[in-house]
Amino acid sequence: MRGDSPSKWKRTLRGTALLTLALGLVAAGTRAQGKKAGNPEKELPPNITQLTGFGERAAWSPDDQRVAFMEKSFGDAFEIDLRTKLTRLLTGHFSHAGFLRVQYLPSGDFFLIGARTFTDIRTTRGRDQEMWVLKADGRTPPMPLDHKISEGVAISRKQMKIAWANTHGQYPDLIPEGESVIYTADIVDKDGRPTLANKKEVLRAKAPECTLEAQDFRHDDTDLIYTCYRSPYADVLGVDLRTGQVTTYRKLAGEYNEVEGTSPDGQWTLVESSRDQGEDRQDSRHIDLWKLKLEPSSTDFVRLTHWGDYEGYKASNPVVSNDGKRIAFQSARNDEPAGVGHGIFILTLK
Repeated sequence: MRGDSPSKWKRTLRGTALLTLALGLVAAGTRAQGKKAGNPEKELPPNITQLTGFGERAAWSPDDQRVAFMEKSFGDAFEIDLRTKLTRLLTGHFSHAGFLRVQYLPSGDFFLIGARTFTDIRTTRGRDQEMWVLKADGRTPPMPLDHKISEGVAISRKQMKIAWANTHGQYPDLIPEGESVIYTADIVDKDGRPTLANKKEVLRAKAPECTLEAQDFRHDDTDLIYTCYRSPYADVLGVDLRTGQVTTYRKLAGEYNEVEGTSPDGQWTLVESSRDQGEDRQDSRHIDLWKLKLEPSSTDFVRLTHWGDYEGYKASNPVVSNDGKRIAFQSARNDEPAGVGHGIFILTLK
């Protein structure tokens, strides 16, 4: 600024000071809203440890000694031994189009969700996902159950019983546009291959009031906990499989509550909730993990993680160990598709 007048220098300094002050006020405003700088993965509380540096959609083995998880969406399934920390690739020795989910069956075999071919993310996820069984030894390719599925599956802890949902997207000739249906069935052996038997329709719903997704059995498989999606919100409900009676456990007009893993005794469940995230963040992108007591219109709701305190982060896809003492979940980003994770973490309940 050689040759500038002193008055011009003063005006420039005042402008710089005002800009600095404005930026400081913006930063202070962000902090006032409860958002922190930094990374929740690096600032863990004493009861949370990191299990893997990659992966998503964890599942506990029946004996709680291993955790299965997906490498990525439309990727391979892995299993990690909790004692040795050795990781085993489950689906790498045969050709496939990529899987979305892996879980354990009570037999110790794996239940996979994936498509036979890949078209694009939206089409393949919404139209072409199927159910498969992979033997525990992983030596042979998974065997199809010859049935499509919408989103996730509920698997009994005690018997080879599952529940799932279908929509018009998978079966346009059977299910009208905008409707979703939850079914239950048993996985049985037929001539050395798994197949579905005793298939029953449980619930039917119409969007936009509700789109169904099965989550977990409880009470000796007589009750099914499920999510009712009413975009951009979601609610926690359950249905008595003997009587068909539906119970609402958490449904608030402007709050997102997606039910996840349920405790072995069936007394409480985990919820991905937007509660405490702010009025403009009541959706699936802004969630943390909460523990909900399963009683009608429950108000016993306890926050377990604080990933959402950090701008850009969320915690998601929690599952409860079979002894009810630990929770496996994933670290996620709120600008990425649902289910995408960046490592598995273990929370020990206090």
